[in-house]
Amino acid sequence: MTFHRFFAHSSIVAAVMAALMVLTTATAHARGLLRDSDAEYALQQIAAPVLRAAGLSPTRVKVLIVNDSGLNAFVVGDDAIFINYGLINKMQRADMLQGVIAHESAHIVNGHITRRLSNLGNSRTIAGLGIALAIATAVAGSSDGAVGIALGSQSLAQRIFFKHTRAEEASADQSGVRFLRRAGISSKGMLDVFEIFRGQELLAETRQDPYTRSHPLSRDRIRSLEGFVATDKGPVESDADYWFARLKGKITAYTRAPKWTLRRIGETGYKDVALLREAVAYHRNSNTKKALKAIDGAIALRPKDPFLRDQRGQILIETRNFDAAKNAYARAVNLAPRNSLLLAGYGRALLASGNISKAKSVLEKSRRIDFRDGSMLRDLAMAYAKSKQPGMAALTTAERYALLGRMADAKIHSKRAVGILPRGSGPWQRAQDVLIASERATKKRK
Repeated sequence: MTFHRFFAHSSIVAAVMAALMVLTTATAHARGLLRDSDAEYALQQIAAPVLRAAGLSPTRVKVLIVNDSGLNAFVVGDDAIFINYGLINKMQRADMLQGVIAHESAHIVNGHITRRLSNLGNSRTIAGLGIALAIATAVAGSSDGAVGIALGSQSLAQRIFFKHTRAEEASADQSGVRFLRRAGISSKGMLDVFEIFRGQELLAETRQDPYTRSHPLSRDRIRSLEGFVATDKGPVESDADYWFARLKGKITAYTRAPKWTLRRIGETGYKDVALLREAVAYHRNSNTKKALKAIDGAIALRPKDPFLRDQRGQILIETRNFDAAKNAYARAVNLAPRNSLLLAGYGRALLASGNISKAKSVLEKSRRIDFRDGSMLRDLAMAYAKSKQPGMAALTTAERYALLGRMADAKIHSKRAVGILPRGSGPWQRAQDVLIASERATKKRK
């Protein structure tokens, strides 16, 4: 599991243009994403029936984990739902998480975000990196930094972008319940999430959880949902419980102290999840021998699971056993050849083991599938540099800095790329786009 910044765009250009709004200081205040192939696959399995019931594509709408212990979930566009790991850790069952996903999906389907963003021009640009960073900061309660730069004030961010009205919340509740019923999922999970926040509307806003501030709760909403639950037919059987146990088990293993995890190894009820958690805890305690023994035990139980092999590769590469890491990632990629995060890990291992040509090819494939991985872009730039392609190295570095909101650095590297790459080529045009955006950003800052 690795920590990255928000990269929620359809293209590098959209990300760069959104970065104009946040400028360099946004990065210091922004919340990051927890990018992990295992956790994201588990989320996809949990979310897919809800998204399909809402008429959304599970392959297009991503559910991403925010590196924040606060209790919150939000949308800022039509292609991603953001959920804080703190809220996931607070939940006890899969249907609770599915209730949150159904509610946030309803905000997308009902156009609650799109209508607001359309008032500011290009909604796909506005709904990208800059707004995601600004909203994450505002939700956390910060009144300066990214929010002040991107939107003028925290109150404006809350009022226009992420603070839903009670009418919108009631509408999202009704639509969300409808999606859950279509998917055969009990709406009791959604009600139990509401119970977590019951009574917070009576607290001063500064003492409320971020979810309550962005999703105003009322007794009427809870009573209405209780009525829906009373008429539920009951859930259908699914494997969501397993994937929830794996998701929460993985997140807690990385976000709680290793001692805490080792004391609770078997509480999920799944042997492979217990071994996975044990592997993470021992790895974080620098006990590589026990970590590998545990992850190998999990792999023996699920030999065709690519994400367990990804975890093995991560343990090995972080202990500088590069050749073994390369083999672990190669097996993972063989099982899931289109997973961008697995490809990024394989490329990193190849690069570390000295196979520059193959590393570059694998990392390029990862980028084509999903460019929103800063570590992958860093490794790809290094592969280009080692392959004596300074123009491409400069371009990739410029794009990485643009995604981070470091526009002054992006300007330096994009200008260099424009001077080296063949004029009019695709890479040259990408560099030109970053250069134009970075020049506007640095000019606006002066």
